[in-house]
Amino acid sequence: MSFLDMPDWGHQFARSILTALREKDPYTYGHCLRVGRNARLLAQEAGYDEKQQTIIEFSALFHDIGKIGIPDSILLKPGKLSREEIEVMKKHPVQSAEMIRPFDSIGFFKSLLPGILYHHERVDGKGYPFCLSEKEIPTPAKIILIVDTFDAMTTSRPYRNGLNTEKALEEIIRCAGTQFDPDLAKLFVESFPQWNQYEEEITETFVSEHFKKSA
Repeated sequence: MSFLDMPDWGHQFARSILTALREKDPYTYGHCLRVGRNARLLAQEAGYDEKQQTIIEFSALFHDIGKIGIPDSILLKPGKLSREEIEVMKKHPVQSAEMIRPFDSIGFFKSLLPGILYHHERVDGKGYPFCLSEKEIPTPAKIILIVDTFDAMTTSRPYRNGLNTEKALEEIIRCAGTQFDPDLAKLFVESFPQWNQYEEEITETFVSEHFKKSA
């Protein structure tokens, strides 16, 4: 069995998680697909090989699956969260990793854990959940943070309108060196305008076929 191979139940497990996420919160489901696609593209731009690109893509695809365990009253709240609710939401990186950890005997799933667990860590040490900084943060997590933040900024929610692309890219540059790895942030801002819009229809069939193709 090669590094990226896994038993049939592994594919079914992944599809089941994404289906559950779609039913829980269609917004987060679509967000994860977009972040997965863009994380792979940024990894490609950064010169990572096919294996590492796939690890980063699927780490990003699963980065928010722990939100399945967040109460609907918080996850689907049509307004800003309270301080207490924000603290509950901040638990999702650990919850996401814990959903993958029972399968870490399979190399592919084990390789996803660093990107999932640390995707909200900042290079200035002010992230969460462990306040890691700079070289302590794995590269997959640094990549996911950039594309995750960009997607969140550019999508509208009931309580706010998303930023346009130009403004969001300006924010990425403004926060380079504090929130984001400066080299990766610069690469993302230079590369993103060349990427095609994400126009795939987000369906269970899409997820199933995309998973088979990539893994």
